[in-house]
Amino acid sequence: MLAFVPTPIGNLGDISFRTIEVLKDGELILCEDTRVTKKLISLIQERLEIILPYYDYISVHSHNEKSFLTKDNQILLETKKCIYMSDAGMPCVSDPGSFLVDFCLENNIEFDVLPGANAILTAYASSGFSNTTFTFFGFLPHKGTNRKDMLDKVMNSENLAILYESPHRLLKLLEEINSFDSNREIFLTKELTKKYQKRYKGKISKIYEELKLATIRGEWVVVIKNVANLNRGVITEEDIYELQLPPKQKAKILSKLTGDSVKEIYNNLIN
Repeated sequence: MLAFVPTPIGNLGDISFRTIEVLKDGELILCEDTRVTKKLISLIQERLEIILPYYDYISVHSHNEKSFLTKDNQILLETKKCIYMSDAGMPCVSDPGSFLVDFCLENNIEFDVLPGANAILTAYASSGFSNTTFTFFGFLPHKGTNRKDMLDKVMNSENLAILYESPHRLLKLLEEINSFDSNREIFLTKELTKKYQKRYKGKISKIYEELKLATIRGEWVVVIKNVANLNRGVITEEDIYELQLPPKQKAKILSKLTGDSVKEIYNNLIN
């Protein structure tokens, strides 16, 4: 049996009762970094004043997850009470674990996935955007055409776009978004669930200028308003007048919007 257990993304208080029950019954912990997980286990015991079992630990991370999936380890997963924990947050979401899940499905290994702390949903709920659909793009490629191509997909997405970004590359990302569309509305948050969590929302041009002067630390979640809302929302007459179009085209659009005659609108435009 294998249980995939989410870990707090910054606030230890977000550990769940179900997680504690799984930990109390566990024998073997698979984790990204044994040092990080051992420290977390120690903090849980200290904070909750409980005693957890003595576990065996195996490091299973993005570089060795596939090679871990052997027949011998299948027997291990079938006979031991195993737990998979990422360093922070939900396994399989920009963290290792998905190959392990697939391996369990293919080999009929019993497993469970516990719900819990997740930066994507926390940021989405904090953004104030009313969209019911979003696309999660994870971390963008660091450079080159791969980064440019992915950024094009992000900025042209018909769904709200959500990204992760490190403090070292945040300003570069904001500069790229600003160059693409300086009027695009975005939401940023850092240090989610922690004491000094911070939120920003507004036009990218304003936020970019503000953060150029700030000290940027911590991991960031970036939520970008989608093209669908920009292009398919409620269009007003003022929106049409601001478009850089010839008067005749504007008149036709305004006529459909208002019901007035094209000729009358056209004459008003040119006069």
